Amino acid sequence: MSKELLGKLKGKKEVYRMWKKGLATWEEYRNIVRVCRDATRKPKTHLELNLAREVKDNKKCFFRYTNSKRKTRENVSLLLNEVGALVMEDTEKAELLNAFFASVFTVKAGSQESQTLEAGEKVWRKEDFPLVEEDRIRDHLGKYDTHKSMGPDGMHPQVLRELTDVIAKPLSIIFERSWRRGEVPKDWRKANVTPVFKKGKEDPGNYRPVSLTSVPGKVMEQLILGAVSKLFGEEKVVRSGQHGFTKGKSCLTNLIAFYDGMSGWVDEGRPLDPRVRVLF
Repeated sequence: MSKELLGKLKGKKEVYRMWKKGLATWEEYRNIVRVCRDATRKPKTHLELNLAREVKDNKKCFFRYTNSKRKTRENVSLLLNEVGALVMEDTEKAELLNAFFASVFTVKAGSQESQTLEAGEKVWRKEDFPLVEEDRIRDHLGKYDTHKSMGPDGMHPQVLRELTDVIAKPLSIIFERSWRRGEVPKDWRKANVTPVFKKGKEDPGNYRPVSLTSVPGKVMEQLILGAVSKLFGEEKVVRSGQHGFTKGKSCLTNLIAFYDGMSGWVDEGRPLDPRVRVLF
């Protein structure tokens, strides 16, 4: 929205008020409407093109723009509580959904499981344990997407990225201790939860929680995922035919592999049942 375009839009409103008072003709108003419409199309097209080009680096602005164009808003509708009554107030809806989401999580580890964790911790030797190095944390924070939202702790990704050299050392100590003890800091277990409905809006069980957690906690998750994936690759735990939850693979690669195998059988003249099914 340049100053020139804003001036034209302001002039259109002025001509409209003059037409309502009988001080301007309908043709004069229609002419300025056409001028404003033509002047708006070019910057709008330019904006949408930039959003499409930068969607990989700035998804937030892209989806904010697309959501602003939607005519309907998907909010949490009326919910049924335990006695079958409809809940209308937002506070009561939040409490009802919170109670349901909390009920589906596993309970805290019992005394026997805690003893098992402590015994397992003693088995690890320091030289065998995968240490969390500062350089790895520095690399993760240096490449972290600053357009992502901050968690409930209020730490913005941009601030953490600029302070990488300062916080890499303390974070490495926290990550390693958390990894050794099998515990997650209490602040990192907090999340801003948004309910998204799957089907049917009155049953709380038909909503799934989407959580926004702390950025340092996400970095630790990425480090653990990288270590586990590396271990699986070295030990060849995951077969080449595994496409789900595998980096670089998806349902599309699974279908391509299946199609390639079936095409090879046809080329070799081998019998092929047309009713064959793929199990994902």
